[in-house]
Amino acid sequence: MAPRVLMLVGDFAEDYEVMVPFQALQMVGYTVEAVCPGKRAGQKIRTAVHDFEGDQTYSEKPGHNFTLNATFEEVDPERYDALLIAGGRAPEYIRLNERVLQIVRHFAEAGKPIAAICHGIQVLTAADVVRGRRLTAYPAVGPEVRLAGGEYVEVPVDQAVVDGNLVTAPAWPAHPQWLARFLEVMGTRIEHARPVPAG
Repeated sequence: MAPRVLMLVGDFAEDYEVMVPFQALQMVGYTVEAVCPGKRAGQKIRTAVHDFEGDQTYSEKPGHNFTLNATFEEVDPERYDALLIAGGRAPEYIRLNERVLQIVRHFAEAGKPIAAICHGIQVLTAADVVRGRRLTAYPAVGPEVRLAGGEYVEVPVDQAVVDGNLVTAPAWPAHPQWLARFLEVMGTRIEHARPVPAG
């Protein structure tokens, strides 16, 4: 049976951090159900594109609309093998939802794989599940990680940090590493076939 991943998103989640993992995990055969508090399957969230253009912080532009494929109120975390939390601006408000925090605690307490990227780590700190763990995040979230009792690890923007079942990354340039490490934690092995000669 295909692994089932619950994906927590919200309005103005980072476009790449929603679209890329949602599609990539399905590509390798996972079932991915994306939910947003207060919204149902078939409804949309608006995303934002966060870019790094030489300013002191990221810039933000309108992204795509993303259609949710599951209903938040119907989520039973027992039915899922792993959790993924997208970044962007959504984490700062979805972490105010007590049910979101309960869901996150279920995955942490059960030792199920958790992948979080960028500001998605704010949901982990709010759920109080980073104490004693090594993780990374968007640098502006580093102080929150420390205050929540975690060890913030500063890594290049294209790298990821793994601590047991927890896979974190600072931002979308880390997708190749972050998703590869998440697959490893999930026990999925990608085998590379030799190219077939043309002709």
